[in-house]
Amino acid sequence: MISRPPESQPESLPESPTPPDCLKKQKAASLVLYVALVLLALWVVRDFIAVAAWAGVIAIALWPLLRKVEGYRWFTGRTTLIAAVLTLAIALLVVLPVGIGIIQALREAHDMNEWFKAAQENGIPMPDVIARLPFGVHQISAWWQANLAQPLRDSAAMKGLHSTTVMTLGRHFGARAAHGLMVFAFMLVTLFVIFQAGPRLSGSLMKGARRGFGDDGAQLLARMAAAVRGTVSGLVVVGLGEGVLLGVAYFVTGLPHVALLALVTAIAAMLPFCAPLTFGVAALWLFSQGSVAGAIGLAVFGSVVVFVAEHFVRPVLIGNSTRLPFLLVLFGILGGAETFGLLGLFIGPALMTVLVVLWTDLVQ
Repeated sequence: MISRPPESQPESLPESPTPPDCLKKQKAASLVLYVALVLLALWVVRDFIAVAAWAGVIAIALWPLLRKVEGYRWFTGRTTLIAAVLTLAIALLVVLPVGIGIIQALREAHDMNEWFKAAQENGIPMPDVIARLPFGVHQISAWWQANLAQPLRDSAAMKGLHSTTVMTLGRHFGARAAHGLMVFAFMLVTLFVIFQAGPRLSGSLMKGARRGFGDDGAQLLARMAAAVRGTVSGLVVVGLGEGVLLGVAYFVTGLPHVALLALVTAIAAMLPFCAPLTFGVAALWLFSQGSVAGAIGLAVFGSVVVFVAEHFVRPVLIGNSTRLPFLLVLFGILGGAETFGLLGLFIGPALMTVLVVLWTDLVQ
């Protein structure tokens, strides 16, 4: 019997290289896929973007302090402890003023309730200071007698404050307060995680920036962080300074609750051009009590303090740390606040920094 030779196995052919056109299509498809996935992820966490942004702003502002604390021998390697202490400090800086305000409001609630009941029954008597006004006495007196001097329970405004309206307003205020508390809690958690990551997080961000945009991109990111840090420093330092100076003025003019008013003024002064609201209301209260000289003096002194702080001190503090001109600092703060709200106070100068860097690279 003749044996057949074993059949030869077919040799595997080498894979043909991918054509260049196919490679371009694959890269384009991958880019579209990556962009779509990033946009989808951002859409999923859209309600927490502002929370992460606030945590990032605070972390950038406190980053030099974090690195300095890590340098101490007792804190070496204890990143969780450092993160917990710094996060707790931020929480107390927010909770304590709010708590003081609530306690003070509760103390005044009884007197306000008695005053409100008296106004409902007898109306609000016209202050004597109105009769001493240089002009408009007759018009103001007539309006006051027609709208406020009569018992307020019969006025149209008081009739509109029925129980349903009050309950609706209460539910709306409660919902807003609960949402704000939840946002603040998530912000603290995010801030703790950022602090705990420490240098690893900053190193990863800088490495990613260099890999994606080169050394110029990493330097731009560092300058934007410096702009945010300088803006926070300028807003906080100037706000505290205005609060102290106007607190002295409150004490001199004899206003009640000087410490609380100074604290509220300092918080308001951290926002551009918001301090006049506080000392303006205080001046009106002094005027209604017959202290015309004190009201005028407080208004003039407060206007001078705010003018110097907002137009000279704050732009200089921010501009020196960000190397931005005065006008761009002012535009960045005001334009950012108008576009993005409170968060825009810090985003605006950072964007102005990008603009200056791009312009410098263009003209060189």
